[in-house]
Amino acid sequence: MHGHKRIMVTGGTGFLGSFLCERLLREGNDVLCVDNYYTGSRDNVLHLLDDPRFEILRHDITFPLYVEVDEIFNLACPASPVHYQHDPVQTVKTNVHGAINMLGLAKRTKAKIFQASTSEVYGDPAVHPQPEEYRGSVNPIGPRACYDEGKRCAETLFFDYHRQYGVEIRVARIFNTYGPRMQTNDGRVVSNFIVQALQNEPITIFGAGTQTRSFCYVDDLIEGFIRLMGAPDGVTGPINLGNPGEFTVRELAEMVVEMTGSRSSIVFKPLPIDDPTQRKPDISRAKQELGWQPTVNLREGLEKTIAYFEWKLSGGSRNMPSVRPAQPAYTHLPVPVVGLPVSEATR
Repeated sequence: MHGHKRIMVTGGTGFLGSFLCERLLREGNDVLCVDNYYTGSRDNVLHLLDDPRFEILRHDITFPLYVEVDEIFNLACPASPVHYQHDPVQTVKTNVHGAINMLGLAKRTKAKIFQASTSEVYGDPAVHPQPEEYRGSVNPIGPRACYDEGKRCAETLFFDYHRQYGVEIRVARIFNTYGPRMQTNDGRVVSNFIVQALQNEPITIFGAGTQTRSFCYVDDLIEGFIRLMGAPDGVTGPINLGNPGEFTVRELAEMVVEMTGSRSSIVFKPLPIDDPTQRKPDISRAKQELGWQPTVNLREGLEKTIAYFEWKLSGGSRNMPSVRPAQPAYTHLPVPVVGLPVSEATR
């Protein structure tokens, strides 16, 4: 995906969107960052505002948008339960109306369009690890359904636009991702544990802490986005993007306490409704079709994330930690040979 393109990123001031905007600019593209700031923050892209190839537009994608672009990354939607359950009707609208509007734009401009879907389409899975063929176990009327079913409907729309109108699509199912620029109050397990540990507050575990999650560092995920968007025609997805390393929530809490030197104790509260008991991606398809797999282990990623939250909680009184090298990430990796297993593609 190298070269000069006009690329729009919806949700571009958010956690993932801001890193994606950076990456696309480094590759020489013009980037239009679109966000309504519901959960995103202008602070995440302040360092990009002086780049003449970067433009930011305040807009809610539940309303149509008329611009000229070559590619669209649709990341717009709150991703943490605290935020998407705060206004569930708006969450459904963002997923469904937003998808319709962005697909309509892609159809008109003949742009390639990427959908940031989620592992939540698998619900509380009966299959472990979760392959893309698994159709999921989702409660359509529960408190998480606004997000889970909203994303499932968005996938339906993407594939129907592809079949009916020939729109070129890419669909990624994102598993738990963490890193700098997460919000301190977003309710996600990594940010919650780090903030509580740094403030020596009790670390809150819901349930017994035996539920498992797989944690992918943000740089690895963005590389997966780039590879999927740049894959040959016919590689539509859905493709799981996540780290197959599996940890219990309690193991994560204990690791964060140890790495921060915290005096925090661990307290247990009732498990929320429909909270998945297991979450681990089968990334065979990503290895086969994209030559992609994560390279950052959990401890390494947590070190960078903890440094960011230390800076954030200090009110910016200390120097902001470097969150990435000056050069584009993954320059040490070979270009994937699409269609070969990663073990063969990297020989």
